[in-house]
Amino acid sequence: MTSYKLPTRILILSTLAAVVLAACGAPAAAPKATAAPVATEAPKATEAPAVDAPAGTIPADLIEAAKKEGELNVMALPHDWCNYGEMITSFSEQYGIKVNEINPDAGSAEELEAVKANKDNKGPQAPDVIDVGPAFGFQAVEEKLVVPYKVSTWDSIPANLKDADGYRTGNYFGVMAMMVNVDAVPTVPTDFADLLKPEYKGMVSISDPRIGNSQAQAVLNAALGNGGSADDSNKGLEFFSKLNEVGNFIPSWNKQTFGKGETPIVFDWDYNALAARDAANGNPKIEVVIPKSAQLGGHYVTQISAYAPHPNAAKLWMEHVYSDAGQLIFIKGYCHPARYNDLSARKLIPAELAEKLPADSLYASAVFPTLDQLKAHKALLGDKWDTVTNIKFRELK
Repeated sequence: MTSYKLPTRILILSTLAAVVLAACGAPAAAPKATAAPVATEAPKATEAPAVDAPAGTIPADLIEAAKKEGELNVMALPHDWCNYGEMITSFSEQYGIKVNEINPDAGSAEELEAVKANKDNKGPQAPDVIDVGPAFGFQAVEEKLVVPYKVSTWDSIPANLKDADGYRTGNYFGVMAMMVNVDAVPTVPTDFADLLKPEYKGMVSISDPRIGNSQAQAVLNAALGNGGSADDSNKGLEFFSKLNEVGNFIPSWNKQTFGKGETPIVFDWDYNALAARDAANGNPKIEVVIPKSAQLGGHYVTQISAYAPHPNAAKLWMEHVYSDAGQLIFIKGYCHPARYNDLSARKLIPAELAEKLPADSLYASAVFPTLDQLKAHKALLGDKWDTVTNIKFRELK
């Protein structure tokens, strides 16, 4: 299986490629989900509207139907993740729709469990839309948890970022990075090998990679940086086992433990780390480091729950996210949006926004795993994480 690389600002992710954690924010422990009735069947797939209007024109009847529903339930969308705070606010203000935010810090696995647990629930705890890593997105399709929908800007989304039938649509991408609280670290590390040094005792952390996509990708990135490959990520588990053995690993982190210097070296997507650096404004001082030995890229996908309490509002949310304005909101949050090439070709990206994005060179050598590689990595984590690493994660509040 060959891994793809991304040339300057041009997406060549595999059709279903890329990842395993939360569309979603900082890692959190998986909640106990109520078992859904076994006999429950998924609703019939919602047909995508015919696009007779010019590309990007949202059907008026969809807007009217969404406004009548009046609410939208989103999950695992921290406001500082890809600038989702502005995305949510602008949607609500533009259409007069109340947005209920479910567990912003949840992971991709938790999103799927929330859909399953709330099949018969029309309340605010049942997500209308999910934002997950592609491997989880594929799982959602296999388990009939989502329905297809093609936004009005569908044709301008690269084919390798979307499922032809509209079940999965890539929305943004970035590369894995080390986020370092410089105030608590004597020397800023530059690569995985540095993290094994005695000076980083009790400083390096990820949360459970079996729950969150970004954390799973940190393990895969470690595999690439330690002689492994996207086809065989065992080296990633071995690396974290070594970190644990030498006393450098701390299980689980969140914004509070990072800010206090309790877990001063963590892994996250570059866009999250850069946004955190800006928000901290020097307190603490944060440096964002892309590992020298290997750069791992990944994207997330947006999907509509097959049991959405507000199916029309869910479609309208998708339209908002993939509109020109919505895609520019992602750029403000350091994310490369799915329609970047189209926006660039039409000269719609202000220079000051383009300059916010990380250097092209960081993406030129990034490896974007295929869906099969991601599924294999996800399975490996589930089967071998405990036995290989002997790492038990703690619950943080």
